[in-house]
Amino acid sequence: MARHPAQHEGQRYQAMFHPDLARHPDSCPALVLNADYTPLSYYPLSLWPWQTAVKAVFLDRVTIVENYAREIHSPTRSMPIPSVIALRQYVKPSEHPAFTRFNLFLRDRFACQYCGSGRDLTFDHVVPRRLGGRTSWENVTTACAPCNLRKGGRTPQQAHMPLYRQPWRPTSWQLQDNGRAFPPNYLHESWIDWLYWDVELEG
Repeated sequence: MARHPAQHEGQRYQAMFHPDLARHPDSCPALVLNADYTPLSYYPLSLWPWQTAVKAVFLDRVTIVENYAREIHSPTRSMPIPSVIALRQYVKPSEHPAFTRFNLFLRDRFACQYCGSGRDLTFDHVVPRRLGGRTSWENVTTACAPCNLRKGGRTPQQAHMPLYRQPWRPTSWQLQDNGRAFPPNYLHESWIDWLYWDVELEG
């Protein structure tokens, strides 16, 4: 049975329809790159709301690198929403990241440093606080809840629980390097070339 011409036309329209067009502008953040075209930060990933990105464009503070297919309109003009922008002035990144639970997990690649499990993660003072252990990069490690409970207020030696790796203070670059294996839940296709999440390099 022959299809009505309108059906063919509808199929052709669907094939041409870009998924970005269905997005609300608030779901179109811009990935912010430094002036050297590396992400301004990985964790948290440097994203600006579209309003901030557009304002920075008009203030000539950024260069548009990529755009969404979605456009915004004013009474006098329309423009694509930027999906990737680069700062015009270089911002020197901090050498060492903030000491946070998430950054600790990222340093240890989201794995318990006693058994290797990636579930029920918490943190453990290698030298317990009751023995003078400090809450610092060099004395806190990622541990799963069962290992943390088993170790209790003892040192790894006392508990016969050797660490896979001694805790250490990472640089921002080291965390970023680890972060490539743990991308955020959502990455727009236009961001991929600027983030290099587990991209296999060709020789």
